[in-house]
Amino acid sequence: MTVFNTELNDWLGSKFLNEVPMLVAVLDAERKIIYANDRFTKKFGEWANRKWNDVLKKEDEPRAKGEIDRCYEDGISRKFEETLAHRDYLMVHAIPVLDLKGGVTHMVTMSDDITDIRTEQMECAIFFERVPSYISVIGRDFTIIKGNDNLRDTFGECVEKKCYEAYKKRDAPCEDCPAALSFMDGQEHTATHVGIDREGGETHYVVTTSPLIKGYKDCQYVVEIMTDITRFRELEAEKLEAERLAAVGQTVAGLAHTVKNILMGIEGGMYIMSSGIEKDRRDRIQKGWTMLQRNIEKVSSLVKDFLSFAKGRKPELKMVDPDDLVSEILELYTETARGIGVTLRRGETCRPGPAPLDPEGIHTCLTNLVSNAIDACQVSAAGEPTVEINAREENGALIFEVSDNGIGMDYDVKQKVFTTFFTTKGGKGTGLGLLTTYKIVQEHGGKILVDSEPGKGSIFRVVLPLERLNAMISNK
Repeated sequence: MTVFNTELNDWLGSKFLNEVPMLVAVLDAERKIIYANDRFTKKFGEWANRKWNDVLKKEDEPRAKGEIDRCYEDGISRKFEETLAHRDYLMVHAIPVLDLKGGVTHMVTMSDDITDIRTEQMECAIFFERVPSYISVIGRDFTIIKGNDNLRDTFGECVEKKCYEAYKKRDAPCEDCPAALSFMDGQEHTATHVGIDREGGETHYVVTTSPLIKGYKDCQYVVEIMTDITRFRELEAEKLEAERLAAVGQTVAGLAHTVKNILMGIEGGMYIMSSGIEKDRRDRIQKGWTMLQRNIEKVSSLVKDFLSFAKGRKPELKMVDPDDLVSEILELYTETARGIGVTLRRGETCRPGPAPLDPEGIHTCLTNLVSNAIDACQVSAAGEPTVEINAREENGALIFEVSDNGIGMDYDVKQKVFTTFFTTKGGKGTGLGLLTTYKIVQEHGGKILVDSEPGKGSIFRVVLPLERLNAMISNK
């Protein structure tokens, strides 16, 4: 046995218990407090000749047997939590002092005030349950350890189920599971998924997963926070439907207007031709017949353009030499252009390699662009009206370019060139050529760019990313 000197014994008796950073009290066999340090006194006030429950809980006698009663009964030390009368919380370490027969003569209690910890825990629990998202904690085997009320309300009881089973009624993990990535690299991951709710309906949600210890690759648990975007998806669908109906209305209105103009021309031609027959004037008959022919050609052109635009199909891709398409367009239009004083030629020489294209679709695009360029040059004041066409590879993309030095376009016209039934050709155009071109380019996963200035001409560039084209033909 170690024997302390008198000075040390005095310090242990008079100062030590006050220096201990805990609430210390000594109880007798009747549970009355016979000693308490300064911290305990500051916390609870007067304690002399008062019982433990009276001081802590304002109870003369305990309402039910507590942990400290069990310490008195069996003489075993315990650590337990006590809830005080004013909703404070203590973590109590109770140490019995035994006599030679093993009976409890005194009880030493050392307590920590854990009120702040419990308050934060309750606030976190309230947040966990009431936050307007689905929250769950899952283990490395994708078993749900804990879920909040919103999760249960939407997907039913999920705890102890696999997340893919609870959310999607699957029997295997999702291919693009963000939780799996978080377990793998210890980082946050986000994905958009579609689940099945407890009623069997679709639930669209954005899920973000994060390990409980960020950056720790061997974490055992991941938190999933899922935001329900089902209503947003419904609104998107409603918006698309509204836009589709608006487009149909615009198309019908434009088509009706165009057909009305053509019918007026046909009626005019019929009138002139009829009056020529009545008056036996061959010149009026010829004039009326010419008007009928011209408007019948407009009807034919309108129907063909409309069918081409309305045709919904995936591009029929095959390996094509882009330069061959350019050569075909040159062969097709060179003489026509020359006949109206326009030079059509190949642009800078930069022969690209074969690429996966729909030759019929790209041919239609280039035909529309070159035809428009020739028309723009025909009505311009350029001294040497010229149209150039070429194909090249640049920055991982195949580019077809058609340029002219025609009348050009101002900002407002450029904003409208790809809209339904917009034309700068007056009665000669249907307004569907560039719209069809735009549609075909989009079907190839590309884009069409326009650079134009009034009086100086225009440049149309069809930009088709080769990576996208190769992926499309690989998935064919």
